[in-house]
Amino acid sequence: MPQTTTSPGVKTLVCRVCQKAFSKAEHLRRHERCHTGSKPFICKECNRPFARQDALTRHEKLHVRAANSKHAREHQPGHAVAQPNSLNPLPCWDTIKVPANPTIPTPTQTQSWEASQSDQDFGLHQAASDLDFSLIWPDSEGLFQSIMSSDTTDQWQMPLGALPFPPVVQDANTMSFGSPNSFDDRSSSIGAIPFGGSREAVRDVTEMVTSSSSSVTAAIKATSINSVFLDECLHMFFVRFIPTFPILHRATFVFRECTHPLLLNAMALGSLYLGPKDSVAKGEALWRLAHTAVATSWQSLITHRGPYDACKGVQLLVTALLGQIYGALSKNRVVRTTSQVFRPLGFFWARHCGMLDCAPFSLENFPFPTASSTEKDQKWRQWAAREIQQRALLAYHVLDGLVAQMSGDGASTRHVANPLILPSNETAFDAGSPDEWLVHMRSQTTDQPSFRLIFRSLFPPVGSIRPLDYQLSAFALRVVLEGLQSLVSDSDDSELVAVGVPSRSDVKRALAQVHETISMSIHLAAPERLEVLLRWHTICLDTMINSTVLCRHVCSRFDVAQHVSGGSRTMKAGFDMARWVNTEDARRALLHAIAIQDIIEQLPRGRAHVIHMPSSLFAAATVYVVFSLAGVTNVKLPRTIAWKDTLLSQSDLNLGCESAGSSGVSETRRFIEEGRTESPPGMRASRNLLYEMNSMQKLFRCLISQWGIAHDMEEIVDKWITLCH
Repeated sequence: MPQTTTSPGVKTLVCRVCQKAFSKAEHLRRHERCHTGSKPFICKECNRPFARQDALTRHEKLHVRAANSKHAREHQPGHAVAQPNSLNPLPCWDTIKVPANPTIPTPTQTQSWEASQSDQDFGLHQAASDLDFSLIWPDSEGLFQSIMSSDTTDQWQMPLGALPFPPVVQDANTMSFGSPNSFDDRSSSIGAIPFGGSREAVRDVTEMVTSSSSSVTAAIKATSINSVFLDECLHMFFVRFIPTFPILHRATFVFRECTHPLLLNAMALGSLYLGPKDSVAKGEALWRLAHTAVATSWQSLITHRGPYDACKGVQLLVTALLGQIYGALSKNRVVRTTSQVFRPLGFFWARHCGMLDCAPFSLENFPFPTASSTEKDQKWRQWAAREIQQRALLAYHVLDGLVAQMSGDGASTRHVANPLILPSNETAFDAGSPDEWLVHMRSQTTDQPSFRLIFRSLFPPVGSIRPLDYQLSAFALRVVLEGLQSLVSDSDDSELVAVGVPSRSDVKRALAQVHETISMSIHLAAPERLEVLLRWHTICLDTMINSTVLCRHVCSRFDVAQHVSGGSRTMKAGFDMARWVNTEDARRALLHAIAIQDIIEQLPRGRAHVIHMPSSLFAAATVYVVFSLAGVTNVKLPRTIAWKDTLLSQSDLNLGCESAGSSGVSETRRFIEEGRTESPPGMRASRNLLYEMNSMQKLFRCLISQWGIAHDMEEIVDKWITLCH
């Protein structure tokens, strides 16, 4: 019998396991099922057990809805009768194609993203209303019911099993704790815990964890999330986010083969592209639920293996990647900090599961054109799973470099030692059928180089600056750039680098080679080229001065609160902004900052939300404000700019005195060395940096709808503009 305590006029029942008090016996019995795992309520249709009657009632509505839908289809003229879907635990569902022409209006390539921002919000709102009648992802309804189901939600809350010792039902005289149910089944070193203070501590911790978890799941219910919203989010994830960050394979994506945390993080990212104002709050609730699941259940998630995965833990890695992308660019500062703290875990999980040791998909495994459709489909899905695993690891390198630059800290891994090979070309990855995939793969180079080899080729003992001999996709180029960014962050302004780290001049020459490669890559689409160049200019700017540290210096100097970056790195003692703006490095940084602004304004809508855009724009704004505060607001620029000259000096080239070059090259170098240009007045470009900061502020306001961190950036820029007037 449960223990009872009596107070004046009130009889209280107490749970023996956690000592939690209840006023009614039925509430106590329902609570005890959390400890015993009992599920006495059984569905008559599919025999699925539930711990609570209300959860069973909601579940039975799925059967009623499925029966009604089937009845409607059977009586629809000319419509074939479909087989009923299983409801245990989600509707049995295979891949459904997103319509080739979605209802969201598609902009022209020449339409700027800034000018059409309001049109985008209107179009998304219209698309949302269209989805009310038919879900693109029917399993969204099952996922919604699963989230709302109390018995399932309890599984995602932080149980005592997340602590070093899981709870068991004890008798009145003893309290024993077994070994944790960990992923490697190691026994616990914690034995029996005595009565007294320890028992009270366990009860307090239990209440704290339960309260924390309940607040997460309560937020889901409070935000009015429904299956239509989940459907919209996943749709936008694939049509807006994936084209700029191709890490999941749309053509072979199967809803029911994905873990719930992965789906929740994908939907959280997709929510950022929806028009309604409450989408952000709803998306953050989904992220918190996924984060709670990963933080408390990674031991089991790391053992999950999809039907085509080469090893375990792939979906955990993808889940962490998507969650940290969302967190790193969130408006919520606590969420941003959480993302930064968890950043190194992805590399650890990948090494633990042996992902770095998985052999690439061999060309010998490709089916012949005469093979059966079943064999082709099987091989296609195996290849896609291996490609997703590889791209997720590479994407983790991209995210690691970006967050390291934004925070001013070092990278979490040694990028230049990356043993992974280049991902397959994008045409093969975008193929919509096995036959189309085979056509593209047959034309691909058989021996793909590793990124380690590519980095070695960027640092030859002696050589000229020329394009790389490899055909690199935009995604692969971003991986290479983050590797170079990690080398930039490993050195300081005094050129005092760590042992084994290339000098700043060597890194600059490598960046010049990458620029030549980008310029000569005719296979890159125009938006892809702009996106890659955007990141290239930002890294080049940081070779002149660390923009994150410079931002901290300006904010500290003028008492401006900033919450964009943490860390402790500061400018060297005696740094003088007024003196710095008259240096060659300052003018080089200014040219790259101007290029960043120009590229962002050129990007078409739909491709204007790559994850590195906020940090790139903020780095440019930081350079602008330093020049403006030093009194240099009007700048006369060269008519044409040779980017090699903005990056490399004569000493970097190690070529001695050059002979007279083209007028563009000499003009660029003269501007850098002397701060002036000899272009005719009608031909030269002129910029008022203070006016340009006003334009940047508008760009940040457009970015806020996708990446919340732009909100904090815009506030800082607003205060900087006030200082400059």
